[in-house]
Amino acid sequence: MKNKAQQNLFGSWNQHGASLIMVMIILTIVSMLGIAGIQVSLMSERGARNDRDLQLAWQSAEAALIDAQNDIAGPAASTRRAIFTGKQLFNFVDGCGTSGNSRGLCMMVSSGRPTWLRPGFDFSATGANAPSASYGEFTGRSFASGTVGVQPAQAPRYVIEIMDDYGNTDLGADAPKKKYLYRVTAIGFGPRTDIQAVIQMIYRDNN
Repeated sequence: MKNKAQQNLFGSWNQHGASLIMVMIILTIVSMLGIAGIQVSLMSERGARNDRDLQLAWQSAEAALIDAQNDIAGPAASTRRAIFTGKQLFNFVDGCGTSGNSRGLCMMVSSGRPTWLRPGFDFSATGANAPSASYGEFTGRSFASGTVGVQPAQAPRYVIEIMDDYGNTDLGADAPKKKYLYRVTAIGFGPRTDIQAVIQMIYRDNN
């Protein structure tokens, strides 16, 4: 009778030990699932934030293209409109202008990479000697940027490269001035300056 009681007691102990092990295994599995769920959520949030930042940079670059179009032909005012309407080619500089009304105006490169793609050309540089024009610099338009809220870290910038328009030239005796194409390349920024988007358009001069 005593041995049977001991066996029941030991059996009860054995059953309690097995339950503890099962509980620990279940807790471990639940913890691992919880950690995996947190990691998935963090990755999703990071992906959504990266997509938002890139979209912000793209929209900033598109705004710069519109500002460049206003710079060339309006309808908004531009302080250097005469350069484009009067075909003042001397304002387009080899290597892109860095000051005055020539800032961001680039002479066409006959071969190889365009100037803004060459090593050492800092497309995003700001300041007095920057080789690209800032949004609103010649049109007087404003662009919200900085560190307040979710907005571009700095205003977008653009360069305008002049090219011959071989398909739109009148060579008659009373021909108007030669017409040109303008290749506009714009860079926009996300909430950080290292988040960048570059887009380009070709604008045909109809003047």
